Amino acid sequence: MRGGIVRAPGRAGILNPFERDMNPLRGIGLKILSVVVFTAMAICIKAAQPHVPPGQTVFFRSFFALPVILVWLGLTQNLRHGLATANPMGHVWRGLVGTTAMALGFTALGLLPLPEATALGYAAPLLTVIFAAMFLGEAVRAFRLSAVGVGLVGVTIVLGPRMTLTSLDATSKLQTIGAMAALGGAVFAALAQVFVRKLVHSEPTATIVFYFSVTGALLALVTLPFGWVIPTGREAALLVGAGLLGGCGQILLTESYRHAETSVVAPFEYVSMVLSLLFGYLLFSERPTMTTLVGAALIVAAGLFIIWRERRLGVQRARARGAMTPQG
Repeated sequence: MRGGIVRAPGRAGILNPFERDMNPLRGIGLKILSVVVFTAMAICIKAAQPHVPPGQTVFFRSFFALPVILVWLGLTQNLRHGLATANPMGHVWRGLVGTTAMALGFTALGLLPLPEATALGYAAPLLTVIFAAMFLGEAVRAFRLSAVGVGLVGVTIVLGPRMTLTSLDATSKLQTIGAMAALGGAVFAALAQVFVRKLVHSEPTATIVFYFSVTGALLALVTLPFGWVIPTGREAALLVGAGLLGGCGQILLTESYRHAETSVVAPFEYVSMVLSLLFGYLLFSERPTMTTLVGAALIVAAGLFIIWRERRLGVQRARARGAMTPQG
C-alpha cells in the first residue's frame, strides 16, 4: 500500500496503512476495479458450484485470500503489528456471522441466475440501516426508513416468482432454496456490518480483513465431513482463483475508501448489477426476467437514496461543527 501510515485509535504501536490521501477520481477508479474483481470472483464460484459444495468453496475463498493479504501487509511494512488485536472475540463473532453470510451467498450463486443473486445481495445495505438502529442505537429518520421500505419492496418483487407454489419441478424447488439462501445471506451480511462497525473503533482494517479470512477458513473446515469433493483441475483453478481475487478485491476496496469519502465511492457498488447482467448472459446464457429488473431497480434506487441522504447529513454535521468552533 502506498501512502502514509497512521496510528489506529486506541491501539498504540499498531500501524494502519489507511490514512486518508484524498483523490476522489482514484478512489472511484479503485472502487470500480474492486467491483470488477469481486464480480470475477463470483463468476469463478458460480462456475465451480455445480460440483463443489458451498462449505468447500468458502474454504478456498478464505484460505487463498490470506497470501494476498499477507503480501499486502508486508509491502506496507505492517505485517509485524497489523495482526495484533485488542478484541479477539469481536473477530470471532464477526467471523461467524460473516462466514455464514458467505456460505449462503455462495449457495445462492450456485442455484440462481447471477443477476438475481446479485440483486438480492443488495438487500444487505438496507438491512444494515435497520440493524444499526436496533443494535447500535443509530438514529434512523423517516427519509432512510422510507428508502429501506422501497428497497424491501424491490426485494419482494425479485423474490416473488420464487415463492410461488404453482411449479413444483426440481429446478423450481432449487431456485426457491437459492432465493431464500440469498435473502438469508443478505441478513447475515448486514449483521456482519454491525460487528465491523464495532470493531473499527479499536481495530485497523487490515486486522479485520485478515482475521475474517482466517476464521472463514477454519469454520469452513467444519463442513469437511458433509460432502467435500476432490475438485477437477478446472474446478481447483476456479476455486484458487476465487480466493486470490477475493483478497485482491478486498485490498482494492479498502484503498478506494482511503482516497475518497464513503458517500463518493459507495454508489459505484451498483456497477456490479451491470456486470452481472452482462456476464450472466455471455457466460451462463442467463436472461434476466422483468421482475428481476424492476425489483433490482427499486433496490438500487433505495440504496442510492440512502447514500445521498448520508452525504447530506454528513455535510450538515460538518457545518454544525464548524459553526461551533471558536474563531480566534
